[in-house]
Amino acid sequence: MEKNQKEDIEKFMKIAINESKKALKYGEVPIGAVIVQNGKVLSKAFNRRENSQIATHHAEILAIEKACKKLRSWRLDNADIFITLEPCYMCAGAILNARLKRVFFGAFDTNSDDKKLLYQIFKDKRLNHKCEIVGGILENECKKTLSDFFKSKRTKD
Repeated sequence: MEKNQKEDIEKFMKIAINESKKALKYGEVPIGAVIVQNGKVLSKAFNRRENSQIATHHAEILAIEKACKKLRSWRLDNADIFITLEPCYMCAGAILNARLKRVFFGAFDTNSDDKKLLYQIFKDKRLNHKCEIVGGILENECKKTLSDFFKSKRTKD
């Protein structure tokens, strides 16, 4: 990876991290997502599930919806998504359906039993779209935001 490309990837992940910190103000699990196309931010979002009481209001889904509205298309060709946590299966499906080109995420989901299943979803031969997936971008910073949130939850309970 070239130096400029690495800097851009980290720049956009920092925006996702800022989004995740916004979630904290609302008592949401701090996960942020940013969608970028041609070096420009199309959309950004953070988890809203607790406040909306809508199961699908993950950061990724909300960012995808905003980007689709902005482009007036469900196809987000040549766009990348930056997420502070490895996407769940629902979000992986939405990412593929939106035709995103690449997925960059920060922290790995330590709660998942099968680490290879997510990657299998993105590479499934039955699907007509594939996307590149890169994990561990600013991983420590992403993990810290999540672990601090869950620590504070445990001390309050």
